[in-house]
Amino acid sequence: MQSSILKDKIAACRLCPRLVRYRESVKPAKRFSDWKYWHRPVPGFGDINAKILIVGLAPSAHGGNRTGRVFTGDPSGNFLFDAIYKAGLSNQSTSASRDDGLMLKNVYVTAIVKCAPPENKPERIEAHRCTSTFFVNELLALKNVKVIIPLGGFALKWLGFALKEIGIDTSGVEDFGHGNVHKAGPYTILTSYHVSPMNTYTGKLTEKMFVDVLKKAKELAQ
Repeated sequence: MQSSILKDKIAACRLCPRLVRYRESVKPAKRFSDWKYWHRPVPGFGDINAKILIVGLAPSAHGGNRTGRVFTGDPSGNFLFDAIYKAGLSNQSTSASRDDGLMLKNVYVTAIVKCAPPENKPERIEAHRCTSTFFVNELLALKNVKVIIPLGGFALKWLGFALKEIGIDTSGVEDFGHGNVHKAGPYTILTSYHVSPMNTYTGKLTEKMFVDVLKKAKELAQ
């Protein structure tokens, strides 16, 4: 499926009633009172010819659900895109809106679940539906990807499901740990702690740790 067609299909999805109700009910935070929220599923973003794929959990209520771009407009995105820039994979260190001029180089960023979920906790059926309907097709459309970085155990679990869906043996891939490397068919899986404030504010995941993961991904993608 062509990338632009797939993105349109993602943005128009209404398959999960709970997620539709929640994403559309989110009221603008005071600091974003002048924003018209996206309130729709959030497609992936980046270089369609990328060799590196970064996979998160889901958009945040006042991040991707506001801006319409994955990992854009919240603390997780600020950390992620600053690290991507420092690893030499983008033209700028900030990601504020869909028209801010950010361009990714050799990297594509997406999430397993495309809608912001209540309490940032998608239900199993929602993750299953999004993975089989959209993430599998994103993966197939990104024909040059060699290295996949799932952010956290949730992303690793559903990445494994997607790989099985396309006939790839995932034996051992479920073993999560920061910096672990697994082989799965044509892909190298390089796991990382999620870039959420819960990890970055506490020092569980430092900027250096994550930039090192990205630099390792660049080496593995050669």
